[in-house]
Amino acid sequence: MAAVERLPVKEGMRIALLCLCWYTVSSGGNVVNKIILNGFPYPVTVSLFHIFSIVIFLPPLLRAWGVPKSEVPGRYYRWYILPLAFGKYFASVSAHFSIWKVPVSYAHTVKATMPIWVVLLSRMIMKEKQTTRVYISLIPIIGGVLLATVTELSFDVSGLISALAATLCFSLQNIFSKKVLRDTRVHHLRLLNILGFNAVLFMLPTWILVDLSAFLVDGDLSEISNWTGTLVLLVISGFCNFAQNMIAFSILNLVSPLSYAVANATKRIMVISISLLMLRNPVSLSNILGMMTAILGVFLYNKAKYDANQEAKKKLLPVSAQDMVSFDKPLSNGSASFKQSSDFQYGRSNVLSDHFQYSRQAYTMNYGSSQYVV
Repeated sequence: MAAVERLPVKEGMRIALLCLCWYTVSSGGNVVNKIILNGFPYPVTVSLFHIFSIVIFLPPLLRAWGVPKSEVPGRYYRWYILPLAFGKYFASVSAHFSIWKVPVSYAHTVKATMPIWVVLLSRMIMKEKQTTRVYISLIPIIGGVLLATVTELSFDVSGLISALAATLCFSLQNIFSKKVLRDTRVHHLRLLNILGFNAVLFMLPTWILVDLSAFLVDGDLSEISNWTGTLVLLVISGFCNFAQNMIAFSILNLVSPLSYAVANATKRIMVISISLLMLRNPVSLSNILGMMTAILGVFLYNKAKYDANQEAKKKLLPVSAQDMVSFDKPLSNGSASFKQSSDFQYGRSNVLSDHFQYSRQAYTMNYGSSQYVV
């Protein structure tokens, strides 16, 4: 009994340690990004290091974890993979441009508008309808962001526009990566790897035209005082970006989607709080109230979505043992029985995130009963 009781405690300690690492890496990465951009105002270069971190660090992990290789159909490359890769590139550059122009705390508050964009775009593109609770949960997000914007002491229009553009791109990525994951059954980390390699194709020409030309033509090389220190910070920034994605995947595989949503909202509070403490940007009480209201709205949105998904599962899943058997056995007349919805068959739980459509998958068809814990 004692050994059985220790297991939840050990698991809880593991989750708590992972969350602590997640908050530390994410907060530290954002502070490092702001420090870099204050003395090295080249957001495309920072984004390039972030994309390279995926390309360099992820393939060895995919091999070590035995993540299966998946072939993506050619038409998906043209209509989904390349647009998603472009969105990843554009969102990264826009996000770093916003951090350069406005405080980290305000940029993350604007990112809290992602549920609004997802609801609107899902309705327009996928014709998805939401419950009343989901729509109501958007009200504090809108109010909080508006209050934070009105009271922001370091407000910059270009910073706001770029933060909104980044959030819009992240929202589109969440919607269409969900479709690719559902249709192709590719592992989510394999898809992240594919998008990383394709994003480099968009990132390198932009970097050459924008940042490299500024270095070589405008003589900016001589104005950068500490190149070694800047390079070290860029490497740290790229590693932090990669590490927080991997830790997020690990946490999602240990907890429920709702618990992950709570942890993600707490992470945003930590990022805002630590950035305010370490970077010392001026902030008013009304500004802080707006930030916290927007984050509360994100939590309420996730809770409403979770409850809606649970209700949908109750309506679609078998309700008795006899019903469960009938899914697998053929009918008496020899015709094939009704198959379960593929989303449930694959045990897929999708969670809204800042960077990618996190998806917990338990492959039950093509790869036996093994589950890839990442």
